Amino acid sequence: MSEPENYDLDAEPTSVEKQIEADNIALAEEMWKADEESIAHAEMDKKLDSWTWMKEKKYATMFKEIEHRLEGALGKGQFEWVDRRVFDQVFDQRTLLSVYKLMQQGHIDTLDWPIARGKEAHVFHATTPNGVAAVKIFHTSNAVFKGLMQYIEGDPRFGGLRRRHHELVNIWVRKEHRNMMRMSNHGLRVPEPHALFRNVLVMDYLGDKEGPSPRLRDIAVEDPGPVFDELLNWLRDCWQKAELVHADFSEYNILWHNGEPRVIDVGQAVTSTHPHAEEFLVRDVTRLVEWAQRQGVDVELAEAMANVLY
Repeated sequence: MSEPENYDLDAEPTSVEKQIEADNIALAEEMWKADEESIAHAEMDKKLDSWTWMKEKKYATMFKEIEHRLEGALGKGQFEWVDRRVFDQVFDQRTLLSVYKLMQQGHIDTLDWPIARGKEAHVFHATTPNGVAAVKIFHTSNAVFKGLMQYIEGDPRFGGLRRRHHELVNIWVRKEHRNMMRMSNHGLRVPEPHALFRNVLVMDYLGDKEGPSPRLRDIAVEDPGPVFDELLNWLRDCWQKAELVHADFSEYNILWHNGEPRVIDVGQAVTSTHPHAEEFLVRDVTRLVEWAQRQGVDVELAEAMANVLY
């Protein structure tokens, strides 16, 4: 078969063709580098599992300095549910170095006891120079963040992100920090963030010395009507003022603190320009309406959506 007309095998490649070739080379190099890093991370994980890295002088000195300040993370008394295996899973090398950094900066004195554990993070009660705080430590295992790209891709605040796992975890922590700041600045009741480093976030503690405030899911609200109105106004102000959508709004992510609802876990919140923002908003309002209806509140989804949108 003859070559198509005007096709010159010896012709110089165009600028577009050169760019495509350069992009392909860059992509191949990136994939090769990612494969190398995956192997390196696997080796590192194997090493971390045995904690051999702590025998290295610089790490041994660091850990000796802060070991007594982490004792509460193992859980004592009524909070003794964290065994050594869980401790090892949460406090890998990168996490311990991050906690150490925040301690050196004066943001954390001690980790006192565990508040909650989840798929994406463990939360600990902490003592700080300014009082008490909650320290949220995001897991660094590869499986945790597989389903979270939908909340990051399309968010203009995080353009050009790389997909390597440890970078993704750090981006997610910064995302939760930014969302809390933005919501708080618009008068929305969320825990205020105080500091972050890599996969560790320090924020307001909601609770008392006996334990954390209960979830809305776990209490009986005497008068649910006003609570529904307050939470619907929260969704409206989040959409109209902060231009954000929580994207995982439910009774499981609302704490009952000092007689008022406080919304938590805002890491997955997206901007109103996100391609799935409206879909997430409808889901959030639907969940709130369903909760209210189970409490005996007479409300319809269409009316609630109109209240949020207009």
